[in-house]
Amino acid sequence: MNVVILAAGMGKRMQSALPKVLHPLAGKPLLQHVIDTARELSPRKLCVIYGHGGAAVPQMVEQQNNGQFAAIDTALQEPQLGTGHAVMQALPQLDESQPTLILYGDVPLTTADSLRRLVQAAGSDKLGILTVEQANPFGLGRMVRENGKIVRIVEEKDASDEERKIREINSGIMVAPTARLKAWLSTLSNNNAQGEYYLTDIVAKAVAENMEVVSAHPSAEWEVAGVNSKVQLAELERRHQLNLANKLLEQGVTLMDPARIDIRGSLTCGRDVTIDVGCVFEGNVQLADGVKVGAHSVLVDASIGAGVQIKPFCHIEGAEVGAQSQIGPYARLRPGAQLAQDVHIGNFVEVKNSIIAASSKANHLAYIGDSTVGARVNIGAGTITCNYDGVNKHRTVIEDDCFIGSDSQLVAPVTVGAGATLGAGTTLTKNAPAGKLTISRAKQITIDSWQRPVKIKK
Repeated sequence: MNVVILAAGMGKRMQSALPKVLHPLAGKPLLQHVIDTARELSPRKLCVIYGHGGAAVPQMVEQQNNGQFAAIDTALQEPQLGTGHAVMQALPQLDESQPTLILYGDVPLTTADSLRRLVQAAGSDKLGILTVEQANPFGLGRMVRENGKIVRIVEEKDASDEERKIREINSGIMVAPTARLKAWLSTLSNNNAQGEYYLTDIVAKAVAENMEVVSAHPSAEWEVAGVNSKVQLAELERRHQLNLANKLLEQGVTLMDPARIDIRGSLTCGRDVTIDVGCVFEGNVQLADGVKVGAHSVLVDASIGAGVQIKPFCHIEGAEVGAQSQIGPYARLRPGAQLAQDVHIGNFVEVKNSIIAASSKANHLAYIGDSTVGARVNIGAGTITCNYDGVNKHRTVIEDDCFIGSDSQLVAPVTVGAGATLGAGTTLTKNAPAGKLTISRAKQITIDSWQRPVKIKK
């Protein structure tokens, strides 16, 4: 099939310079949600109609052309003269032998299953429309039926009082035989209250040609909800997040409050995973069996091993955490952090671009950057690996079974040999030999004659 996505609107009510279809929902643009759903249908042709926003929309679309799927074409609608006029811009790029499905870039939550039902109902020779019953259909196009059959769609501004009582509305999503669609569009008129070319007018034209007009219905009303304001965007965000939360619950994940979770990418969970309130997951996050994520933690592109306990207020990005490890509270794992099994990273500890082997610990107030840390290492409070000389980064190596005393500074490049101990307060600028105590601190002295200064009265 062909798929045409209408994405040319300005979105004045969004009160933003960003084109409406590029506003994010669950971490990605509204338009990308629609593109992703369309691609689930494996279309032969996919075309996005853009208008407002200059090159921003085409640039976003171009980023989707990665070779994994058929390339997406774009077509400019200028000026914007209605939905029928928008679809006209895509006609030169469509395959006439395939039906054309029309979607909207600001309707992000329609499911592929609902679209498949619509396409199946229409086949190759009928006009199909996705419709839904609404308690308050104000402002929406009504489905006018005679003897149960769809005969036309009337817009709110053009409807009679009786027609405004109809509760079945047009979602705008429809599928039609492409050759007939081209013919119908060529005869559209803008003689209406809006002065626009309505795509919905093709319904009456299909009926006049004795073509059957069929409908399909989404599984829920929110599937056809559009975004015209930040209020509606926020409402759909919560609806979408609740949908994702319900899927996790059905998979056996324990959510302390399904209304307080944000997934802005892909979250994969094993068995017996528990997620506390206020957590945010971005990019590709994987939680293995038995993981517990504490309240208000943020995980971005992270892989968390089985049995890991992440305590509250942690930030983990681009990191791998081995099984049975304990992280936080208030810990930060930055990109390149690779933790093996049973590693403990405690409060206010930051790890960046470092490998930490099994059973090592940094429980308090430490910075581990550009380091390779062996197994069973204890890193004391206040320890810093001084990895940056102002121009270049350098690496610190701490071998197995080392003990790094509190308030130590390891000035890279430097190596601490296996089993070595650094005394508290050491500033290490040369390699520390294995199995030895290395210490660098000023000799402690007491000055007996010293007196504390006394404040002078002015």
